[in-house]
Amino acid sequence: MFGYISPDAPYLFKKDEILYKSLYCGLCKSIGKGCGQRARSALTYDMAFVSALVHNIKGADVKIERARCALHLIKKRPIARPDDLSVSVGCVNTALAYFKLCDDKADGDARGVLRHMYKKGYKRALKSHPAIAEMIGEQTKALAELEKNNCAIIDEACEPTAVMMKQLSDYLLGEYANEYTGKLFYALGKWVYLIDALDDYDKDVKKKRFNVLYNVYGEKTRCAAVEKGKNELEFIFDCMFADMRQSLGNIKFHFNHDLTDNIILRGIPLKTRAIFYGNCKHLKGADDEQKKS
Repeated sequence: MFGYISPDAPYLFKKDEILYKSLYCGLCKSIGKGCGQRARSALTYDMAFVSALVHNIKGADVKIERARCALHLIKKRPIARPDDLSVSVGCVNTALAYFKLCDDKADGDARGVLRHMYKKGYKRALKSHPAIAEMIGEQTKALAELEKNNCAIIDEACEPTAVMMKQLSDYLLGEYANEYTGKLFYALGKWVYLIDALDDYDKDVKKKRFNVLYNVYGEKTRCAAVEKGKNELEFIFDCMFADMRQSLGNIKFHFNHDLTDNIILRGIPLKTRAIFYGNCKHLKGADDEQKKS
């Protein structure tokens, strides 16, 4: 994933902030256990969120203990103890990072050279969880084909990432996967792809890289594209948010789910608004007026 998923911090309970950070640190250790030490540098809070979500849906209790780590040698901090599920999530994190950097390399992005850092970790993930690598590889290939054909349909371009997230959630959840968990992760995958395309719009246009929103709206800047497609894009995002809310209401959680509710119901819309209107003064003014009314 890409680092876009985050909570609405002012509305996050202290207990959930501690849990989130504990899961993050615990996932770091889980990545080291499953994929090696280098792979730990690819850790994201996005996957800590996924860890919280799948642990809760499966009823797999998170054991938190105070411990030290390589980055915090002096003071102990709350860390979620690695378990089989968090190690599996760590393998997903490593495989996603590796494929993302391979894609960057194919696009001519300098970051692509970093893929070698995660090659051994990816091979370990492939050995222990071949299905994870297969799912990510298959959908990455499907996305590359859409880019090659210069896709100009938003839903079609989002589909591989959305399907990939649904498939990965089904794999991680096993018998706990159902229609609504699939819909939730599908919507999350679609949102991640679209918000990334929106955030990278100006950079992609400048470097002449594929961006489905540029193909649809043909504007030189993100602000101009958002202004042109404002109604359509708002409708697409609102539909995703509605799907997420409906899915959450139909999923059985075994523990308190304040943390994931905060991220999905508040953090994701907040991040969307920040990227959607960011540095677009005319549009931002319209958004401020809309929120006041």
